[in-house]
Amino acid sequence: MPVTFTLSVSQMDCYPKLDGADLVVCTLHWTLTATDGNNSVGSYGTLALEPDGFMDLHGGFTPYEELTRTQVCGWVRSGLGEEKVKQMEVALAEQLTALANPSIVSPPLPWSA
Repeated sequence: MPVTFTLSVSQMDCYPKLDGADLVVCTLHWTLTATDGNNSVGSYGTLALEPDGFMDLHGGFTPYEELTRTQVCGWVRSGLGEEKVKQMEVALAEQLTALANPSIVSPPLPWSA
């Protein structure tokens, strides 16, 4: 079964006020999850956003209540870099393979059946 990768953001830490703007995102808490239909594995991390230059790089300031999942996940991908995201996807896919084909198993004790 093919592996599906999902990037999600579970929390955004904000400056209450910064340069006249309310709720300016400063840290993203993200998870990259890989699922093969039977098993699921994930990687969690945080990404700090530097306010100087960040808004210009990402098309200006968007009010907190107008942020979208797609936009914020794009920030994570951009901040990590596509190469790093690809490396994490490969590592997660390898974990799924290891779960599906374990090198060591622990069967029930023969006398407990």
